Amino acid sequence: MAVTIEDLYRNYGILADAKDNLSQHKDAYQVILDGVKGGPKEKRLAAQFIPKFFSSFPELADAAINAQLDLCEDEDVSIRRQAIKELPRFATGENILRVADILTQLLQTDDTAEFNQVNAALISIFKIDAKGTLGGLFSQILQGEDIVRERAIKFLSGKLKTLPEDVMTKEVEEYVFAETKKVLEDVTGEEFVLLMRLVSGLRVLQTVHGRQQLVELVVEQAFLEQALNPADPDTVDRLLQCTRQALPLFSKNVHSTRFVTYFCDHVLPNLSMLTSPMAELDIQLEVLKLLAEMSPFCGDMDKLEANLNMLFTKLLEFMPLPPEEVENGENSTSEEPKLQFSYVECLLFSFHQLGKKLPDFLLDKVDAERLKDFKIRLQYFARGLQVYIRQLRVALQGKTGDALKTEENKIKVVALKITNNINVLIKDLFHNPPSYKTECPCCPVKSSFTVRSTKKQISPLPRRDARQIYNPPSGKYSASIGNFTYERGGFRGGRGRGFGARGNRSRGRIY
Repeated sequence: MAVTIEDLYRNYGILADAKDNLSQHKDAYQVILDGVKGGPKEKRLAAQFIPKFFSSFPELADAAINAQLDLCEDEDVSIRRQAIKELPRFATGENILRVADILTQLLQTDDTAEFNQVNAALISIFKIDAKGTLGGLFSQILQGEDIVRERAIKFLSGKLKTLPEDVMTKEVEEYVFAETKKVLEDVTGEEFVLLMRLVSGLRVLQTVHGRQQLVELVVEQAFLEQALNPADPDTVDRLLQCTRQALPLFSKNVHSTRFVTYFCDHVLPNLSMLTSPMAELDIQLEVLKLLAEMSPFCGDMDKLEANLNMLFTKLLEFMPLPPEEVENGENSTSEEPKLQFSYVECLLFSFHQLGKKLPDFLLDKVDAERLKDFKIRLQYFARGLQVYIRQLRVALQGKTGDALKTEENKIKVVALKITNNINVLIKDLFHNPPSYKTECPCCPVKSSFTVRSTKKQISPLPRRDARQIYNPPSGKYSASIGNFTYERGGFRGGRGRGFGARGNRSRGRIY
């Protein structure tokens, strides 16, 4: 016979009045467990009554948890929410791992209120036993269905940093790091970013040794021991993502040498052949920016001269020769060379940083003809640069506050920063001997612009109208060019580890 509301209240009263003799009323508790087989009202009551007396009947623990789980899967969302809300009360002793595992699986719900309830329940059991809760979460990340894995990783990435130190102890953080390393053996690109964000925020890793461990994690994912296939967008994407994750970790004590070396050995020689993972991404500029940002933290290099030579070669490619003139003084070609300021800034900055380690490179390692060619290009670039800087300053003169916030003026401000950076670096190289002592005011900034040089631009004639100074090529400039979101699954070609195509893990309810 089905259990009624009256049966539930009556047996609840028996248990509530029993006080110290609760264990003698197992039959009354069994009636409450049977309430999960009743109608909606009975189920809602059972969801509240079962956890209240759970700890008093250890011999019925499995039956009680299973009954509550039946309610967590009920068709009525209000019953599910009530059952989920009460789940943390079962998280005692050995049950913590099981409850955490269950709640992790319940993250797959598409109901927003229910999803938030699951999140709240997980946070509450973290405060009971953080390590046990993490055991359940990582179990599902390693073995659960894809949707559960994805949401569990996002939960950890977003929520762990909000937990207090008395919950996230040194032991717990070390456990997080150890388990994350297991997960990183087989991840997608998006998962990699989230997991690196997770471990990078651990207090236990905020030391030089800890940061070096994080760099080692990234190095393993980047496959720096393998040659780069520039035609494979997934391979290029992997390298970009890994480099972005490593960048914040570098310092004077945690070196970027392996990444800088790899870029010089494998990326720069293939720069023009790189296949972008995103249609709107200027892949060459992105690579040069990353190299420039890493270069100040580069340590001793085995092939410093070869790496400098590669940077020097690329500089020559991006710095044009002055246009030839015919007898009447006019240009022999109808089109003037382009001054690609953003690319040159990145390359000059990288060359300047590595040049400090071999200051005689331009004097002793570059033949006279090549050096002469370089100085001609540098001088031509510097002349155009000086005129353009003056034009920008005139255009921005007297503008403050809101006037500087217009899109056109924001671009001009960025352009002025880049050109000033280049100017500082070029002055160093014009010294005899070349100097590498000046500290550039900032790392290469987040913009890309190309200006076509003209005869008028590089002569001391009256300046053009400010509106004509700079017209960024379509699709070249983005204020947030460094912030990318990658869809999960963007990394293919499974190599057996890291960013591979993970196998199906669908296995249904396992609790």
